[in-house]
Amino acid sequence: MKCLHCGYCCKYLSVVIVDNPELGIREDNLITHLGNGIPCKHLAVDKEYKYYCKIHHYEWYKETPCSKHVQIESSKDDLCRMGVFILKKVKTNLDEGGR
Repeated sequence: MKCLHCGYCCKYLSVVIVDNPELGIREDNLITHLGNGIPCKHLAVDKEYKYYCKIHHYEWYKETPCSKHVQIESSKDDLCRMGVFILKKVKTNLDEGGR
């Protein structure tokens, strides 16, 4: 699945995350991101308003639930369905003069 960097997962999905990236994956360094609309503490946004994770570059990241997140797709090259939906919704709202 290709992530479209819409930010939805990092705002609305509940997941266990690493608290302090410098300490890595340790039992005493894991917290729950509640997914209640508040962005994950590791979420950032670039100048083109694409969201990205500030901890992807750590070697241990590939062992996190976030890294393992997928949808039922036929190919790793398929676009994220949630991302397609969210980005279309945002575009429609902007086209209609909303936010």
